[in-house]
Amino acid sequence: MTAAEIERIVGLGVERLGVRELRITGGEPLVRTDLVDIIAALRQRHPRLPISMTTNGVGLEKKAKSLKAAGLTRVNVSLDSLHEEIFTQLTRRPFLGQVLAGVEAARAVGLGPVKINAVLMRGINDHGAPGLLAWALERNFELRFIEQMPLDAQRGWTEREMITALEIRTLLSADFVLDRDRRQRDGAPAERFEVRRRNGATGEASGSVLGTVGIIASVSEPFCADCRRTRITAEGKVMSCLFSRDEFDLLGPLRDGAHDDELVQRWQDAMWMKPRAHGMDQTGLGTKEFVQPDRSMSAIGG
Repeated sequence: MTAAEIERIVGLGVERLGVRELRITGGEPLVRTDLVDIIAALRQRHPRLPISMTTNGVGLEKKAKSLKAAGLTRVNVSLDSLHEEIFTQLTRRPFLGQVLAGVEAARAVGLGPVKINAVLMRGINDHGAPGLLAWALERNFELRFIEQMPLDAQRGWTEREMITALEIRTLLSADFVLDRDRRQRDGAPAERFEVRRRNGATGEASGSVLGTVGIIASVSEPFCADCRRTRITAEGKVMSCLFSRDEFDLLGPLRDGAHDDELVQRWQDAMWMKPRAHGMDQTGLGTKEFVQPDRSMSAIGG
């Protein structure tokens, strides 16, 4: 989509369909040379709309100030490990220093609360979960652990290798006591927990609440019944579910001269066809209830 096409489609979502928050994702949004202009145009048209961005953080240090000035509200940064070798193994890029500099730059210019997204891989970075949480709490970042989902390009995902939400809570409980946040989830994908330090001698919670941590359990503890999200791919297609194999084109009709009413109707029709659930929670993967989408996470937009 061009910048103008993005602005028009976002406008329809906000002004006609009740969208209350916008997140710009990828691939990687920072690779677009017109990103700042896009955000500025959206901010001018929608002064009160929360606009966030999910990024791998590479290059964020150089652009954080201009993104904030353009009207970006906050950022989510993907960061699975604080250890150089593990980070490079997982991302295939030796850019940990750049990512950490980008996170600090985002905080410095006020793109907060800064959220950190982490995926744990069995035998690779799962042992680092408590340390990553301690690092985030010290800096007042909101850490969210995300179950690895069957959206990898290599199609090597297995349920046995996935670190479940229950296992994540167990890993963190070695150093921390987690209590479910009493605030309403309000359709958010992450279940939030208040975090206190665990007393090594007694095993009980020690001191006041240090902050919160979120866990997104899309596979083992799905939240389909409360999902209120709609997703537009970079090619202008509506996906009613991250795991959906059906896509509904908006960009083609838009470029053919469709009126706003027609585009709104297409978008509504796509969402009315949203499946009841993705099927993984009831029947497991590899069954007729769930078939992995053709697109990987990077192609869908995380």
